Amino acid sequence: MLVDPAHLTAADHLDAAREMTAANRPYLAHLLAEEAARLTNDPATAAAIRAAFPDPNLTRTETD
Repeated sequence: MLVDPAHLTAADHLDAAREMTAANRPYLAHLLAEEAARLTNDPATAAAIRAAFPDPNLTRTETD
């Protein structure tokens, strides 16, 4: 069953972000969390969402 993306809630996006984290897909989790934060009205909650799913490109360390 297909779902119209316009009908997805912040909770839907957070659930998907957690699933992507469990599947070792950190960048997709980050993108889904960003959308969840965008849909959240409370700035403190949005900040907490963003902190929980940081951009992996900014936190990645290079190794030789």
